[in-house]
Amino acid sequence: MKAISILFASVVAATLAGGSAFAQGADQKFVKAAIEGNLAEVQMGQLAQQNGASQGVKDFGRMLSTDHGQANSKATSVASSLNVTPPTEPNAKQKKDYEKMSKLNGAAFDKAFAAHMVMDHKKDIAAYNKASKSKNQTVAGYTSETLPTLQKHLQTAQSLQKGAGKSAAR
Repeated sequence: MKAISILFASVVAATLAGGSAFAQGADQKFVKAAIEGNLAEVQMGQLAQQNGASQGVKDFGRMLSTDHGQANSKATSVASSLNVTPPTEPNAKQKKDYEKMSKLNGAAFDKAFAAHMVMDHKKDIAAYNKASKSKNQTVAGYTSETLPTLQKHLQTAQSLQKGAGKSAAR
């Protein structure tokens, strides 16, 4: 009976240790993705300022570049606390999206950009909501601090998508 208790205790301990390693791995994966996303949004924001037709898109592009630049500084700090080497560029899919968008300009750019930003920010908000439940206080703090900005970006993108116009990013 004692052997079963020791075996059970060992299994529980191993499971708990593995669980925290899994959580740390998930946090590391999230932070890498967050940094890649921030880098991509800064680039897309700059592109919107160059290729956008409406003042709303140009203003939103400026907002994206500024806000995601600031978020990236914080995410890089979180990466350091997790012993993660921060990525220095967007991921392959984000680069492909940028290339596709860079071939557009004017009204076609505005329409595609707004649609892309709505989809992208919905996905980001879901990932940040999930990461906000992290037991790591640094990760949880970063996500809860960043979520309101992402939600504001989503609302702005949705307004632009609906053609709500020139001052949507103000």
